[in-house]
Amino acid sequence: MKLSQLAAQPQLQKIILDDEATVKEYGEAIEFWVYDRQDMDTYMKMATLKDNDFATITSLVKDMILDEKGKPILDGDRQLPVALMIKVVERVVQNLGNVISQTMKK
Repeated sequence: MKLSQLAAQPQLQKIILDDEATVKEYGEAIEFWVYDRQDMDTYMKMATLKDNDFATITSLVKDMILDEKGKPILDGDRQLPVALMIKVVERVVQNLGNVISQTMKK
């Protein structure tokens, strides 16, 4: 296989927060998008963070949280409620650490 066959443009991937507490609080599931691929710089920054460095993780993840058109949701002074931001960060980090290879055939 040629390396060029594995290179692809990042695609938006929908993430849904539909846990019981979120649905109860907001009346419905919450959805947002992230790209299915991130640059190596982003991966390395995330990989070298300590578990208790939540502020830096949040700062990195903030730029990854997108709407369905790929536009940042948290631009300018816009912030999420803290409890919701924690859930968003957890899901984005899980998504980045997904053990299923992006190149595996389904």
